[in-house]
Amino acid sequence: MGYLKYLKKLEGILSTWPNVSVHPHRFGGREFRFRSAELGHVHVGGIVDIPFPCLVRDALLAERLAEEHRWVPNSGWTSFRIQGEEDLSHALWLMRLSYLRYAVKTAADPRGLLEQESAGLHLSPKFKLLLEPFVPKTAYRVSATAITA
Repeated sequence: MGYLKYLKKLEGILSTWPNVSVHPHRFGGREFRFRSAELGHVHVGGIVDIPFPCLVRDALLAERLAEEHRWVPNSGWTSFRIQGEEDLSHALWLMRLSYLRYAVKTAADPRGLLEQESAGLHLSPKFKLLLEPFVPKTAYRVSATAITA
């Protein structure tokens, strides 16, 4: 039952992230949302379930950074078990990866946020590239119109 203190720590940290709220999960445990989108949830047994787009999920599985979800293995859902402090750090990394794909969509400077968070998470070029589609297209636009006074 030592994992319970890590689940409490996880909840405490996630609840401080901008736009994140904590709710009871329909199958027990706690659910974390970015606005209305689920970032992931934890179960009392120490299991953290996190949804990702299938390409991100496949990369996480290939690099053994997460496991297939027990009940929906052919979806974007992943699972990770928290048993100690090191697992807590990795669960936070996975949740921040989930968070980032929503945060860049609403950021004032999506490109800057992606760069900053990628550095902080030590994302490989592969994972950074997988997050690129979530940066709004308007973040790439540069006006060619001259500004007049």
